[in-house]
Amino acid sequence: MAHVLGQNQYGKAETRVVRIYRDTTRHEIKDLNVSVALSGDLDDVHLTGSNANCLPTDTTKNTVYAFAKEHGIESAEAFGIHLARHFVDNNEPIKRARIRIEEYTWDRIRTPDNSARFIGSEEVGHSFVRNGGEIRTAEIVYDGTSFQVITGLKELTVMNSTNSEFWGYIKDKYTTLKEAYDRILATQVTARWKHSWSGEETQPNWERSYTHVRRHLLEAFAETYSYSLQQTLYAMGTRVLNNRAEVDEVRLELPNKHHFLVDLEPFGLKNNNEVYFAADRPYGLIEGTVHREGVTPVIPVA
Repeated sequence: MAHVLGQNQYGKAETRVVRIYRDTTRHEIKDLNVSVALSGDLDDVHLTGSNANCLPTDTTKNTVYAFAKEHGIESAEAFGIHLARHFVDNNEPIKRARIRIEEYTWDRIRTPDNSARFIGSEEVGHSFVRNGGEIRTAEIVYDGTSFQVITGLKELTVMNSTNSEFWGYIKDKYTTLKEAYDRILATQVTARWKHSWSGEETQPNWERSYTHVRRHLLEAFAETYSYSLQQTLYAMGTRVLNNRAEVDEVRLELPNKHHFLVDLEPFGLKNNNEVYFAADRPYGLIEGTVHREGVTPVIPVA
């Protein structure tokens, strides 16, 4: 009985590309997840093993990065149109290209100026918080006598597109990491903080407290010139304790959302800290607790 090759396609799925626009001090970010699927005269690659009509999936990935530099990313739609047209018009065996793009949007972190009476009056040009919202958490323990209230948040993704360095670390024969003097610093914040309230006094305004703790975490992240994510963690915890008397302890878990510069030299392009590969794993995980002197920390490691 004869067998027939049916519909088929191939490509590179989920190429993560982050494009930073640095034309002014007010940076702009385009953050995409791009999947390419190609189809056409591809029978031989399946039936005989001939790759003569096969554009490597690695090439489609490289094209995404190169186009982010050459054409920019005005919109997801326009970027996808550029890619689809390129793959079909410049590769005769390819008859159809499907580009699927997810875009992750970022809001600017806003901090109050000296005269402001409200939250969020002044933009920080290089600091962003990703849209989609964090998850708020609460843990209440009551033993019949007193309460322990731990508030928190998770999946709060933030990025500084500059004002971060990492150098001067231990180096041994297994060290390959290059020192960085201007890098992206990004993390997905998990924070938990213990309130001093134990049930005897009037309850604090939980909503107001949460809003302000979150604000101080973001402001500390945005305003700290960072030489390590550990330094930023301490600055974030300290900022909360300095400004919120109802909080005794802050525990932070900060995975380092690594962004690596893409080598564009093979395509005759120079990468001036503009096009990055956003890696999801493995990642550095920075954890720590900041608490008031004389307070015994109680928040467990997650």
